[in-house]
Amino acid sequence: MSRSVCPYAFEVYIVSPRSADCASTYQAGFSLVELMIAITLGMLVMAGLTVVYVNSSRTHSELEKSSQQIENGRYAMQVLGDDLRLAGYLAEFNIAQAGLPTPVTKPDPCASDIASLSAALPLHIQGYDNTATLTCISDQKANTDVLVVRRVSTCVSGAAGCADVAGAAYFQASLCNNPTELGSASATDQFRLHTVAGNLDRHRKDCTTLASTRRYITNIYFVANNDLAGDGVPTLKRAELGSGGFTIVSLANGIDNLQLEYGIDTNNDGVPDALNANPDTYGACVGAACVTNWVNVMLVSVNLLARNTSTSPAYTDTKTYALGLNANGSANTVGPFNDGYRRHVFQAQVRLNNPAGRRE
Repeated sequence: MSRSVCPYAFEVYIVSPRSADCASTYQAGFSLVELMIAITLGMLVMAGLTVVYVNSSRTHSELEKSSQQIENGRYAMQVLGDDLRLAGYLAEFNIAQAGLPTPVTKPDPCASDIASLSAALPLHIQGYDNTATLTCISDQKANTDVLVVRRVSTCVSGAAGCADVAGAAYFQASLCNNPTELGSASATDQFRLHTVAGNLDRHRKDCTTLASTRRYITNIYFVANNDLAGDGVPTLKRAELGSGGFTIVSLANGIDNLQLEYGIDTNNDGVPDALNANPDTYGACVGAACVTNWVNVMLVSVNLLARNTSTSPAYTDTKTYALGLNANGSANTVGPFNDGYRRHVFQAQVRLNNPAGRRE
């Protein structure tokens, strides 16, 4: 055997003298054209996969935005609905039988002194149609409604799981039928509303044991332009009566509008006879008659517009949304917004169980 080098080969081979055929040992690679074709095909496959991935990611993002929008809208409706169903709840105190006088003028919901809170007790609910100049809320979005709900806590102060707030207002209903409490000619002797525990001196039926106390609640719902300052995310917020004033808390992001209509009972049977967006003007009322309209509210129709918190690519909102009726009976519509936010309307009618139930 002899060592031979095959021409154009890249390796040295041992070949037999009888068959020194270098062609049989030649190892060919890819040509430049073949490599370019392979790279091009690979790039096409990668481009297709990239498009599929991008579309999948975009679809997932839109589904996530829609889910968040629905969740925020439903949560906002639940919070409003739950509070409205408890509006006017004053535990054992029957405000209709007590004969508390209806205020001559609409109370200031931001007032936190005891005299103002006591005077506002007959108004389990009140609202402001599109415009409110209240000192205890801020950054209210233009042309959105404000809702005020008054009630007491469903849990008794001192009970397990019922957190007490030092300095907050507490309500106490008397069950003692003596001349200084339920038997008194003065309606204000039948209850106590105070921030000082020592002044909560009403009694149970035995007229000896102090009656239970419950925290007094005033909640003011409104739509703010921002969740955090300057972030541009419209948010449903609530001003809560606490110790010495109100604290604003965020409830649900992406709430773009809140419009309310009120079911007014005109014949004292607990059933609403008229639905109007502004009891302050219903029936061409004047003065105390307008405040009485609020006392007669037995139902609230909630119209809420929720939007995504971020825009959707290649989308423009050209829709018009119906949010109930205006006070004059015309359709209350908003839009088109011509922006990139997707929106959805949530609607519900909520019966005010406590004032309606007392009349029934």
